Amino acid sequence: MPPRTEKTTALRVAVLADSDTRWKWGALTARRLTAGASRAPAQRVEISGLLLRGRATPTPRQLAEVGDVGIEAGRVREVTAVEFLHSVRDEGYDVVVLALVGGAVQAMLHGLAALRLPARPVVVTGYVGVVYEKLADGLLLRHGADVVLANSRHDAERFRAVYEGVGADSSAVTEAALPFLGGEPHRPQEGRDTVVFAAQPSVPASRDDRMYLLRRLVEHARLHPEREVLLKLRSKPGEHTTHIEELPYQRLAERLPGGLPPNFRLVYGHMGEVLDRTDLLVTVSSTAALESLHRRVPTAVLTDLGVREALGNHHFIGSGLLTSWDHLDGGHRPEPDPQWLAGQGVAADGTYATAYDHARARVDALLAAARLPDLAPYYTPATAPGYLPGILARHHLAPDGHPLPGAERPRERGGVRGAVREAVREAARGAYRHGVQRVAPVIRRMGEL
Repeated sequence: MPPRTEKTTALRVAVLADSDTRWKWGALTARRLTAGASRAPAQRVEISGLLLRGRATPTPRQLAEVGDVGIEAGRVREVTAVEFLHSVRDEGYDVVVLALVGGAVQAMLHGLAALRLPARPVVVTGYVGVVYEKLADGLLLRHGADVVLANSRHDAERFRAVYEGVGADSSAVTEAALPFLGGEPHRPQEGRDTVVFAAQPSVPASRDDRMYLLRRLVEHARLHPEREVLLKLRSKPGEHTTHIEELPYQRLAERLPGGLPPNFRLVYGHMGEVLDRTDLLVTVSSTAALESLHRRVPTAVLTDLGVREALGNHHFIGSGLLTSWDHLDGGHRPEPDPQWLAGQGVAADGTYATAYDHARARVDALLAAARLPDLAPYYTPATAPGYLPGILARHHLAPDGHPLPGAERPRERGGVRGAVREAVREAARGAYRHGVQRVAPVIRRMGEL
């Protein structure tokens, strides 16, 4: 790879994301990795956004609610996995940020390796929030990237232990922080008392558990009519996020006996804007808790449904934040444990400004290298012959990383025939999304009856 010592041309970055939250993480990560004193003033940074087509591809509304990520709408387009690989081959990106689920990261790593580019991009990946499940599975699917970002010292230690435990190179693990932390520290305001429950699409999963949480939140509003009680929702019914939401709180609220009290509201929008007016953040295990702690907003993690790995609230053991609705109804406000906070990357101590220095320096060193080594994921057709081919096939790639036959149909551009073909594609995409977002959940629920 030719050394990039000439800083007069643009540094070209591509962000590939497969959901709204991963788009937010990837775009903001790209900005943080390409900012700072190490970047020469003469060099422009051009960041292009690519959305991987699938069940959770964000809608324009979801992209708008993510907030300002510094990428113009005209530089964001939807692609398939094979189209993304063609874009990398043709566009000459310097850095690629893979903001994807683990299996998609693995497929892209093998696809990029199969391109055999004379000057390949630096490949960065990581996690959008708290890593509370499938630690080994997710990490090994991300192995092979040049940089695997960890959102805290705690995560960095766990990531290295997993890689070293299977005999894989752990040098890519790089400690940073969640890229979307920020905002003004919490300041109580006279006459304002706002409680926000941060909902999650798939936690808890059952109807009974979700109805329980909704009922307790509404009861809290009735017990405290002087408070504004907000249910912060991730998506509207029919939209998908990082996780599937088959039982939207909006629908459950419509069936709640007695209706909703006047001081209770359902809200959408950017989490940072909601936190601007929050005096207590309540959740089961949402990453919103880390955003809240970063801003020193009083934060509570519920134990009502137990402290369980399936809920993710086990991550908060030792935090001092675990409590129940009974205690919150009575006025309890948890106090976070300083030692726990120090290991979680929330940087409430003011060190967040330097949290990306090490990761930025690592990316700069890779960009300056005479040649980058070949991408070498832990999983190969030799090490995981019963697992890897299926992962690659889901993205229309063969076991060697090359596109499967039929996956590389050239696009017809211009003319009536090209327009008709594109219209058919758009209709097919719409039908696919309707199927996975609306019809499939109904069929699954019917099967449980």
